[in-house]
Amino acid sequence: QVQLAESGGGSVQAGDHLTLSCKIIGDVSAGYCLAWFRQAPGKARKGVAGIHTGGGMRYIDDSVKGRFIISQDNAKNIMDLQMNNLKPEDSAMYYCAAQPGAATDCMPAIVRDEYKNWGLGTQVTVLS
Repeated sequence: QVQLAESGGGSVQAGDHLTLSCKIIGDVSAGYCLAWFRQAPGKARKGVAGIHTGGGMRYIDDSVKGRFIISQDNAKNIMDLQMNNLKPEDSAMYYCAAQPGAATDCMPAIVRDEYKNWGLGTQVTVLS
């Protein structure tokens, strides 16, 4: 069981950039899937990026490919989501999620939204 805390959200203009950070509190040395999900009002929650703590897996959803970059700093237990060229449709609550497992478990967990550990979220608003 880990605890997660997101930061870095805000209100920006279209075309701007933001970097979200997720502080991971707990031991993930056994191998964890980490992911960023987002949920806009009236829409289902969707995974937009994922990574495994041991490497070997990195996922970016097609809707943000070429604009978003996911990274992790294992020494600091931080996962970041760098978001470039933001669009109004990127506006949503962004959540950090974690789930113990192997790298091969991460994609199915994103697709099926099976992550068990969640942060409280950070709001991103992109103005046109």
